[in-house]
Order: sequence, then structure tokens, then C-alpha cells
Amino acid sequence: MPEVTLTGPPALAPLLARGALRSAFKRPGADAVFPRDRLVLPGVRVDPARLARYERVCGFPTGEDSLPVTYPHVLAFPLAMRLMSDRDFPLPLLGLVHTSIVVTRHRALPAAAEYELAVHVDGLNPHRRGTEATVVTEARLDGTLVWESSSTYLARHGTGYGAALERTAPEPLPVRAEWQLGADVGRHYASVSGDRNPLHLHALAARLFGFRRAVAHGMWTAARCLAAYGVPQRALVEVEFRAPVLLPGVVEYGARDGRFELRGGERVHLTGRLRGW
Repeated sequence: MPEVTLTGPPALAPLLARGALRSAFKRPGADAVFPRDRLVLPGVRVDPARLARYERVCGFPTGEDSLPVTYPHVLAFPLAMRLMSDRDFPLPLLGLVHTSIVVTRHRALPAAAEYELAVHVDGLNPHRRGTEATVVTEARLDGTLVWESSSTYLARHGTGYGAALERTAPEPLPVRAEWQLGADVGRHYASVSGDRNPLHLHALAARLFGFRRAVAHGMWTAARCLAAYGVPQRALVEVEFRAPVLLPGVVEYGARDGRFELRGGERVHLTGRLRGW
């Protein structure tokens, strides 16, 4: 796999604009060609002020010596956007849906350390609603892999599978909390994550994508649940984003025996599993 080493983090705003402009010309499909480059960014240090804002927005304790389990995803987000806004990436950036993430934290991640980040596209797969891309992110400390994730992103389009099958909702978990989510949750998370996808920011923009109101970021919902559950320093986390969380809104957080979820009435928004060792 060709490796491209960057001298600094890509600027997000031009990448998002470029990806949006190119979206209309993309032709998604599981057999499409995708970029094979592995983007590497060495010498990454955490901005303590930005980290503290992220922790407050997501509900993590502030002032800890180690990073929240989801924070390397935020650090590497510009690298992922560079790949997914590229001319050779076959899925349109506009309307791309984050459907799942699996995170492995191999050890505590010191907040004051210097990291090397790497991102690559691992492949494309057919989905009942379109085509999914798998994006792998890695964080290294002194050459050792300390954190990694695998995310799937769905581009919805017609397939030869006929009508999509409805998934059976899992049995509800015991409700631990009810969260009242304001209309500004997406804007707050965008300010600390850099993910300024318009469907998360304002109801008017969300309507262009077929939603009645703005939609919470999937990674905010995952981080909020993990902050509530508590994550060991060495852990495997699996999250499936099943249905959008509309803003403003009310959701119920449930958890038991390494499993967690978000529900809105009978609708399951997110399911997850957590294992520490």
C-alpha cells in the first residue's frame, strides 16, 4: 500500500467543499476503484483547550491525564476527509452515512503525548441500501500501535436486492438516563470535532437530505453513551448507528452487562458493546 506522509493536518473547510462539489459526479458501487494510499501524519499533539471543550460536549470527565476513547477519531478526521473527498474515492461525500465503528484502545493514551496517525480505505462492500466503504484509522505512540478503529460509511443508492429487510429491534436494556437534546447539539459537536456536515447544523439544511430536523452526529451519540458507561483503558468498543437522532429531541440511554443503547420510544438509534481487559 503506497504511503503518503503529510507535513501537517489538511484544512477541513476546503476538503468538505471539494467533496460536496464532486459528489454529483460519483458513481458508487462495490466493484468501484478506490484510493489505495495510506495517509500518515506524524507529530500530532493534542490542544488541551479543544480537548476540554470536547470532553464537556460529550460528557467525559475533564482534566484527565488520558484521552477519551473516541478522541483519536476526531484527531484523524481531517485525514479521513482528505481520502473521502478525493477524486478517486467513488462514494459521494454528500449524504454519506456513518453506519458503524469498532474501536480498540490497546493502552491508556496520554493527553500530553505526540502521536502518529494513519488512515486508509480498506475496501468497498455491497449493502442492502447501497455501497459501504470501510475506513481504518490507527494511532501510534513511539512506533507502537495504541489505538485503532474501523468505520463503515454508506452511500445510499439503488441495488439489485429488492426491498430492504427491516431489522428486528433488540430487547430493551434497563434505562439509566433520559437525555433532553437541544437543537444546538450538532453545532456544539461540530465546533470541537470539525465535522460541519450541514445536515447536523440546521433544520433547513437537513431537509435537503430528507430529514425533518437537524440530525445529531453519530460519533457524538457514541461518545455520549461511552462517557456515561465508563470505558477501561484497554477496551474493545463496537457501535452500530441504526437510526438518526433528530434535534431537538428526547432519547433514553440504556445499559447492562457490557451492552448499551439509545432509544427514542420504540425506535432504536444506536446499539453498542464494550469489553475491557
